[in-house]
Amino acid sequence: MNSARKLFLLFLIFSISICCLSGCKKSKLDKNKPVTLTMWHVYGEQAYSPMNRLIDEFNETVGMEKGIIINVTAMSNASKIGEKLLDAHNKIPGSAEMPDLFFAHKSNALELGTDCLLDWNEYFSEKELSAYVPEFLEDGTAEGKLSVFPVSKSTHLLFIAGGQFERFSADTGVTYEALSTWDGFFDAAAKYYDWSGGKPFCALDYPLRAIELAAAESGAGNIFADNGFYDPSNVIFKQTFMKFADSLAKGHIMLSNLYSNTQVMTGEVVAGIGSSAAILYYNDTVTYEDGTSEPMDLDILPLPAENGKKPYITQAGVGLCAYKTSSQKAEAAVIFAKWLTEPERNLEFVSQTGYMPVTNGAFDKIDDCRFKTADYEKLYAALKKIKESSEVLSEQQSPEYYSRVYAFYDYLRNEQKQFILSNTPPEALAEGLWQKLCEK
Repeated sequence: MNSARKLFLLFLIFSISICCLSGCKKSKLDKNKPVTLTMWHVYGEQAYSPMNRLIDEFNETVGMEKGIIINVTAMSNASKIGEKLLDAHNKIPGSAEMPDLFFAHKSNALELGTDCLLDWNEYFSEKELSAYVPEFLEDGTAEGKLSVFPVSKSTHLLFIAGGQFERFSADTGVTYEALSTWDGFFDAAAKYYDWSGGKPFCALDYPLRAIELAAAESGAGNIFADNGFYDPSNVIFKQTFMKFADSLAKGHIMLSNLYSNTQVMTGEVVAGIGSSAAILYYNDTVTYEDGTSEPMDLDILPLPAENGKKPYITQAGVGLCAYKTSSQKAEAAVIFAKWLTEPERNLEFVSQTGYMPVTNGAFDKIDDCRFKTADYEKLYAALKKIKESSEVLSEQQSPEYYSRVYAFYDYLRNEQKQFILSNTPPEALAEGLWQKLCEK
């Protein structure tokens, strides 16, 4: 056997060995016989939602080349999709057919059962996964499986009507810097209440989540009991709760009627704490009750943090799940997931919706991104800042937790307008809120 042939055989054996060791598999996709993946998503129920535009782009490019068609068969919202998925999974009469791809919360994945969903860990290499924000991957991991793949994440921010705040600041000396801590925030709220003649400073969409983050910063540790709700014996959690409850009882802050942007836009409050995605719903003007208006001049800041402590931020939002059917559909789903979260594309998508991107590369590109308005530029500057300086804390997933939180919010909305009219001392009102929270 001549040397050239020996070299060829050695190369062939080496190539086959490498292919086997790396799990090399023949693609099951055929561009001449494309496979169709049905999808349900939650990114806008209008026909020309940002997600639909991306899917059209995928179908016309990579999908056409590989033999994959993504077909959106339903659009819902994040709070309703879980029930619809359960009905489809359980084949409830009248329910729709289970989609191949869908966006859902981790709690929805647990209800469906992770065994019936793809574990994305099996289809991404360690190097590929290292490109994603690790806390976002962890948040989508249920029962040891990455069942909910991150595509976008929201967090909570402080939105401020700039013109109104500037007048308040000029008269009182309260600056934006003072709002970097919760103590400064509550002090500003008290001063605004006096300055404005009895108006609350800020409306909060999710005050309990803000309390959880502040308690974590203060070293509360695990604040949840075995039933999935708060542990009333956690001293630091109660102390933190009472600071917020005292400000609520005095009328300095309030729980939003539904979403705080509405109350900021009508001048009922000067600030609102809510989801980063609220940027979609802020107007350019503040229109007051007497019919006068002024430019919003929106400012966007990170949430306050406990003084001298490393800030915690929340992460919320759905992720991409794939229903287990065939290996061909699994391959197609993985190609789509990787394409969808490429840094530039991921940033382009989230920058239209107010969400955070999910890869480190996308965060790195924020400074070079051209945003559609100055408000979006401020939003993403704040998001980049908190990503670099804060620790991410996942939200509680227990159904018991959410049912009780919503019940508490309903109670607080009904009661908070009576706080100022009541002769009850604020300390007693705050203690009453704590007792209500702890009720079974």
